[in-house]
Amino acid sequence: MGFLFEDDNFALFRDGFLQTIELSALSALLALLLGTLLAAFRVSPVPILRGFGTAWVTVFRNTPLTILFFAAVFGLPRLGASLSYLTLATLALGGYTASFVCEVIRSGINTVPLGQAEAARSLGMGFGQTLLHIVLPQAGRTVLAPMSSVFIALPRNSAIAGAFSVSELYSAQQAFSEKGYSIFAIFFWVACAYLLISFTIASLFRFLESRLAVAR
Repeated sequence: MGFLFEDDNFALFRDGFLQTIELSALSALLALLLGTLLAAFRVSPVPILRGFGTAWVTVFRNTPLTILFFAAVFGLPRLGASLSYLTLATLALGGYTASFVCEVIRSGINTVPLGQAEAARSLGMGFGQTLLHIVLPQAGRTVLAPMSSVFIALPRNSAIAGAFSVSELYSAQQAFSEKGYSIFAIFFWVACAYLLISFTIASLFRFLESRLAVAR
């Protein structure tokens, strides 16, 4: 297992690890912003917005992630989009994860008593103001646990990007395999890297849950 501590090998592993973190962080940010917007669409009184939100969730949740990567990496450039492989991978992974974030947030919105929204409307607040200032802050607190599961899975899903010219942990694993190193040793270090990322995300959400816990 000591192969990793050779200079060239360590640099390759380090770069793949950092690229995985970057791709996961960018995708998580996109998924959180887009997922929240889609959740707002799904509970919107405007039929077109509700239809768009429902269609997005239905299509993206039921389409294999590999197909979405193919569509982003090979389809968007054909439409004239000149983007890096990292950006294309972020769009595919972020758009896919956003559909799950949307449903988690929507489930949190449904836990907020309807009377609070009605009280806000009686005070003259519009749908957007009610959602932003009354509903989402409460919904966000109640969905931290299921949201953590979504974001813990995200780095593992990012492994697909290695097959599309993004130099992350999966591509590093392929490079080590081609050099003839032990498969067991390679997967041991890769698994440790993913475990570290997952543990960090889980710890972050546990901290948020403790700080933002809803009093019962």
